[in-house]
Amino acid sequence: MPEHLETDSRKLLRRLRDSLAERGAGQERLDRVTHLIADSMGCEVCSIYLFRDMDTLELCASEGLKPEAVHQSRLRLGEGLVGRVAREARPINSAEAPKERGFRYMPETGEEAYSSFLGVPIQRLGERMGVLVVQSREARQFSEDEVYALEVVAMVLAEMAELGAFVGEGEALAAPHKHPVLFRGATGQEGAAEGHVWLHEPRVVVTNPVADDPQAELVRLQAAVDELRLSVDDLLSQSTGDMEQTKVLEAYRMFANSRGWMKRMEEDIARGLSAEAAVEKEQSLTRARLGRVPDPYLRERLHDLDDLSNRLLRILTGQGNETGAEMPDDPVLIARNIGPGELLDYGRKLKGVVLEEGAVGSHAAIVARALAIPLVIHAQRITTEALNGDPILVDGDQGVVHLRPEETVASAFRDKIAMQAKAQERYAGLRDKPATDRAGTEIKLYMNAGLMADLPSLAGSGAEGVGLFRTELQFLVRTKVPRRSELAALYGRVMDAAKGKPVVFRTLDIGSDKVVPFMKPQDEPNPAMGWRALRLGLDKPGVMKMQAQALIRAANGRPLQVMFPFVTQFEEFVQARDLVLAQVAREREMGHVLPEKVEIGAMLETPSLAYAPRQFFELADFISIGGNDLKQFFFAADRENERVRRRYDTLNCSYLRFIDMIVKRCEEAGTPVSFCGEDAGRPVEAICLAAIGLRTLSMRPASIGPVKHLIRRVDLGELRQVIDAAGREGQQSVRAAVMAWLASGAAGQA
Repeated sequence: MPEHLETDSRKLLRRLRDSLAERGAGQERLDRVTHLIADSMGCEVCSIYLFRDMDTLELCASEGLKPEAVHQSRLRLGEGLVGRVAREARPINSAEAPKERGFRYMPETGEEAYSSFLGVPIQRLGERMGVLVVQSREARQFSEDEVYALEVVAMVLAEMAELGAFVGEGEALAAPHKHPVLFRGATGQEGAAEGHVWLHEPRVVVTNPVADDPQAELVRLQAAVDELRLSVDDLLSQSTGDMEQTKVLEAYRMFANSRGWMKRMEEDIARGLSAEAAVEKEQSLTRARLGRVPDPYLRERLHDLDDLSNRLLRILTGQGNETGAEMPDDPVLIARNIGPGELLDYGRKLKGVVLEEGAVGSHAAIVARALAIPLVIHAQRITTEALNGDPILVDGDQGVVHLRPEETVASAFRDKIAMQAKAQERYAGLRDKPATDRAGTEIKLYMNAGLMADLPSLAGSGAEGVGLFRTELQFLVRTKVPRRSELAALYGRVMDAAKGKPVVFRTLDIGSDKVVPFMKPQDEPNPAMGWRALRLGLDKPGVMKMQAQALIRAANGRPLQVMFPFVTQFEEFVQARDLVLAQVAREREMGHVLPEKVEIGAMLETPSLAYAPRQFFELADFISIGGNDLKQFFFAADRENERVRRRYDTLNCSYLRFIDMIVKRCEEAGTPVSFCGEDAGRPVEAICLAAIGLRTLSMRPASIGPVKHLIRRVDLGELRQVIDAAGREGQQSVRAAVMAWLASGAAGQA
């Protein structure tokens, strides 16, 4: 790059910094900035467009366009060349702008006099903030160096906006991190919580985006990169052999030694940025590319580069995870994503969790359910908007988060929490009463669990036992396979805590979205229907045998109930059952104490198993309908896909007929059957499942009270008639008919 261009670029940035350091209101500063840029780049026009909301750009300052158009001229995201720059997060450089695709003429600005156009996004860490534009009468194509220089200036503007440089009287730009923000995500775990933000990874703030001594900044960058490379090498040398961890660290090392990565940051420093700003500019471009890359492998690698940039920023700024901030008494954890082990480390002290990413069936969601912590996922941009200590409301029922809420919103939300608390007090009075309907039909209500921390809920919830104990959580949070003795001790403590109530242990349900750290992840196009759960256990029987031995020893003379997940055909059940019984025989030969009795069941989660031979239903000691998976396979609707999963209703007549058929097949074989899953814990769905013949339901502990309360108020026989009538009438779902029946007074006093 020619020396004079480097000098001009640094000169512009210094002038920009000095101008921003002068006193003045936000609008005054923006006006000075546009004048400086237009003058330095030899253009008649420089304009700054900023987002007023997620979809609207407003002309906030301009040198060269009509002054009356400022704060009056607006564009939608994607509209005109400015809107395209914002939407695509990349520059548009044209010598003849009116001929460009999507050009929109705005007569109120007077821009018809200007032919050439260069627009670059103003963005920070992937967050779109606006667009910086220069224009000239001369039909000229801006050079690569000029485009690059304007991008550097845009990055500095983004950093200064983050620091509040444009806030003042008239507020050209809203003060950052001050105003209420609503985030609409998706429900990961139901519940409501009020608290204060605790960031899993505290923000790195760049306070010195412009530097006077490029050589000194290059030395600082090189020293930080050397430290980063050493730390990655140390992590690799200490690696436990975990394939996934090793793969990530190898990617880190590749990026840390990437000459292209270093060269781009060195060029930014040569143009006048500080080392920190150069790293953050590269990170912002990476995050912008993330949104445009559909390939999951490339997205994962870009995530690696993003994480590496974070590490490098923390080295340069000294802003590590230990910031000195104290965790609030009512913390709501905010993170881009989080692993199950990290979430367990926080434990029950958390009031709620909000993630930018995550999935309904992710490790974090499983742990959040086990800890009964409200969880909202897919809350985009929340990590860039939230600050430690910000007040926050988490509505896990609706998948909504209110950050820095207005008092009216907070007051209404507190009323909701108070109503829920009052309802729980009412449900507590039913704890020792049976879930018997008005006609005397009794429904057994069991709870789902996965951690020792769940077991205290067994007595308090009124559950009659544990209908599903998820054994995979103990594997997901470890870097090595747990030892048999560790598992036997854990399972024994679970049985001890149950105090004689039944506990159904589900064997490992790993694979799909639940990848244990010590197993190589499988590159499968559709993992939910791939090598997972029992399929994996039968192909790799070593862990399954070890787990069976641990369960037998944990029983120590008590009854043992074992259930296999994701059984798809009779032969799989026979193989798995034989494997467990072989371990019972082995333990007998070794002289160990055997369970009083061993009952072996299966989760029915696929339509294929519903049509298994009668011998399957006769051989199984019990069957649990796994509603979460069964529903997604029945409707061909991935429950991780927000576009389709909510389109299908549990109370769909076809689905209820299918459940009814399964119940009848179990009754014919004399095999106990239960329903396990999220729908079992929803009161209206629960009474409908009970009405079609299910006499055992298993759900999260907090749902038992509401479900029992409604069961005790209705006549399930009458409800069955309502369901059958809706089906005969050809209704797609019985929900409307059931809700009308309940509203008519069918639900009396419990």
